[in-house]
Amino acid sequence: MYFKYAPLTLAVMLGLALPAWADAAPATPTPAAATAGPTKIVTVEGITEYRLPNGLRILLAPDATKPSTTVNVTYLVGSRMEKYGETGMAHLLEHLMFKGTPSLPGKTIVEEFGKRGMRYNGTTNFDRTNYHETFAANDDNLDWALRLEADRMVHSNIWKSDLDSEMTVVRNEMEMGENSPGRILWQKSLAAAYQWHNYGKDTIGARADVENVNIAHLQAFYRTYYQPDNAVVLVSGKFDEAKTLARIASYFGPIAKPTREIEPLWTVEPVQDGARAVTLQRVGDNPIIESLYHIAEGASDDYVYMSILAQIMGDTPNGRLYKALVEKKLATSVGADAQGMHDPGVAGFFVSLDKRQSRDKAVAALNDALENLAQHPITEAELKRAKVSILNDFEKTLNDPNAFGVALSESIAEGDWRLFFLERDRVEQATVADINRVAVNYLKASNRTLGQFVPTEKPSRTAMPAPVDVSKLVANYTGRAAMAEGEVFDPSPENIEHRTTRTKLANGLQLAELPKLTRGNTVHGALVLNIGDEKSLQGKKYIAEATANMLLRGAGKLSRKEIADRLDELKTQLAISGDGGQVDVSFETRRDKLPELLTLLRDLLRAPTFPASEFDQMKTEWVAGVEEERHQPQSLAQNAIGRIDNPYSRGDLRYAETFDEQEEGIKALKLTDLRGFHTQFYGADHAQMALVGDFDRAEVEKQLAQLFGDWHSHAAYARVGDPYRPSKEAEKTLETPDKANAFYIAAQRMPIKDDDSDFIALTLGNRILGGGSLKSRIADRLRQKDGISYSAGSWLQPNSFEANSSLGFYAIYAPQNLGKLKQGVSDELARLLKDGVTDQELAEAKSGMLQEQTLARSQDGTLAAVLRNQLRLGRTMAFSANREAQIKAATVEQVNAALRKYLQVDQLVQVYAGDFANAAKKPANPPVSDAR
Repeated sequence: MYFKYAPLTLAVMLGLALPAWADAAPATPTPAAATAGPTKIVTVEGITEYRLPNGLRILLAPDATKPSTTVNVTYLVGSRMEKYGETGMAHLLEHLMFKGTPSLPGKTIVEEFGKRGMRYNGTTNFDRTNYHETFAANDDNLDWALRLEADRMVHSNIWKSDLDSEMTVVRNEMEMGENSPGRILWQKSLAAAYQWHNYGKDTIGARADVENVNIAHLQAFYRTYYQPDNAVVLVSGKFDEAKTLARIASYFGPIAKPTREIEPLWTVEPVQDGARAVTLQRVGDNPIIESLYHIAEGASDDYVYMSILAQIMGDTPNGRLYKALVEKKLATSVGADAQGMHDPGVAGFFVSLDKRQSRDKAVAALNDALENLAQHPITEAELKRAKVSILNDFEKTLNDPNAFGVALSESIAEGDWRLFFLERDRVEQATVADINRVAVNYLKASNRTLGQFVPTEKPSRTAMPAPVDVSKLVANYTGRAAMAEGEVFDPSPENIEHRTTRTKLANGLQLAELPKLTRGNTVHGALVLNIGDEKSLQGKKYIAEATANMLLRGAGKLSRKEIADRLDELKTQLAISGDGGQVDVSFETRRDKLPELLTLLRDLLRAPTFPASEFDQMKTEWVAGVEEERHQPQSLAQNAIGRIDNPYSRGDLRYAETFDEQEEGIKALKLTDLRGFHTQFYGADHAQMALVGDFDRAEVEKQLAQLFGDWHSHAAYARVGDPYRPSKEAEKTLETPDKANAFYIAAQRMPIKDDDSDFIALTLGNRILGGGSLKSRIADRLRQKDGISYSAGSWLQPNSFEANSSLGFYAIYAPQNLGKLKQGVSDELARLLKDGVTDQELAEAKSGMLQEQTLARSQDGTLAAVLRNQLRLGRTMAFSANREAQIKAATVEQVNAALRKYLQVDQLVQVYAGDFANAAKKPANPPVSDAR
């Protein structure tokens, strides 16, 4: 949900990868040096817990059906353990854990991630910190990941020089969060809700604490909490269980059990005794309301019931808040979330308004909906709907070993990993009486953080349940039978091509099918309708997008609410979007639900009803989104770069509108336009569809022929072209008052197509320049060396139809560091073109790209989209196999030649957006000290 507090993460972009420390001496003893082995503790639903003599807990969750493995290490330390003046220390330490060890320098860690194509991250929350790597399953990758985690558990370089550089990066991350009114309001609300407990202090920490952190205190914090008896190592996915257990014992076992005792935390937040208020005043357009209520700890029954109540209240479009505020035009969107924590947490209810809606009326409606549930109790129908949605989420997580492995970190932080299954069981067993009881107990004015304090003659106090003894709670829990696994699938291009069947319906719809056994009998689908041409779509850009946006808001005999319920019943996730000449559909469902879903999809695509009330609401939400973007540096910069030297006139699909023009286009929409557009353009004549997963091919083809085989568009189709034009050098600066974070974007068009002979060489060059995220020339300079950017890199946007691709750069930074940003980008581009890439950089880029592609093909949803796009382009998996061969064969000379041919600095269009007017009042980052 948009407003939900998310753990702070080490930002790693999708596709990130780098090399290994294959030749480095191991930081821990070899297997022969291992001593006492692990002791088996318990097995629940296919997951087995072991324990080493030094206290390390081990969880093994094998699943051989997907060719990927996840290693996740959870440390039971978060911002809750920070002392006065040391806020943000847990998160700052998370960053420094990527700076290396004596045997494994930080540069080597990042390089190794990339060479192995690993997806990795570190996250910090109130109660825990975790580090995880997902990679193509093989013994070498697994062995390296385990060695890394064992090494940095106790040998990390927590040096002053690294602290100096990374502190400024974290500060930039803090500034990025300060650009979001929703995030800052959440921080202020938590601070008002908690008087004493550390949950009232955001994990990012206070700016002064982060800037002045004491290195000796940080080192002591690391030595106290980063120890085997305070950690849980989890391995999920494809691996040999016996060998992996032995590896973990060999690398982690020799780490001595610490003699120190972790001091218990004794602060208990007192029961709130009156409504509290907090007001945030910053530049922006759309008001936000948050209402927080203290609730029980995550291990309690009451927390589970409150999480169900949050779903009932905050769901869109079936939730009570949606009906009370959005449908009555008092707000544009609503949401809710219950935070499950080690200690008593909070439930939050969120409302977004446009600038014309009354905050007072919205607050009154919100309070009435939440705090009068005794007079309007929750019904059986509402509880049933919420259970279906929540249990579907549990099932989806269980079906994905990698997501499941990382998700267990939260349950571990609450007290024990088995709480994950217990929460699911409690959801199933919850009654209306349970939900209504917690509603009355927790949702009351005296327990609310919103508005002002109101004294009462007889104050009502919230009663918290007694602390939960988690070890007693889970002692005899056995869970259920482990979920049945799917087949072991080879994701090579050759095998995918061998397993894929391509056919065509009578009206021209192209179909690619790859049946295979999957965990949970899942099946993924991807469909695209190609419609219209340049002339017929003139002036219909917003009509086309609005038509697609309305498809899920009413179709056939179903209303929007009924469609949402139907999708829950079918255990389906469905997304539909459109932009001019395309309508994109993607879904995930189950084998037994696929026929019903396809029937529903037929109604959604062919028989939308375009309800007037939903149309009005859609426009309101859309305009509110545009208004919010007006003041965001990133949105302003991206809009500006699209408008510079744009040769098309307003009404053309390729024209980039101003924010005013966007609002005008949305407000001018009429229902008759949408109905007419659907009648004229929609059809499956030029459509492509792909299915991957557990389904019967013959039955699916027969049903698709019945549902879509006779569906024709009344308008001719021809893809709207985008011919190449050389970029003209340009620079633009935009002022965004009161925004702590600035945004940089630059781009250049290039006369190259994605199947040209030197495209792969250019792709590898981009990866080395900035596409490798943390390990790239740009990131090395702006983040690792200069310490001015939390996120910086480059992208290469390929064109599959004509020789008109684009290369671009981006970075976030503090406005006062604009000079350093410009110098850093300029230096790195000049150095790249003058000196070229190195053999080592190319080897690492090749390794990372190849392993990332293998990992991507193991994701059924991604594979379905690939097969669908190949149909449109007239390609097969032979194209993918050829690309891999080109990657392997690429030389340094080819990469350097491609970069020098296509990267023309004098054609760059560069945009800077930030509060530069006030930047002079703030000092730039000081020079980074080399002292340790």
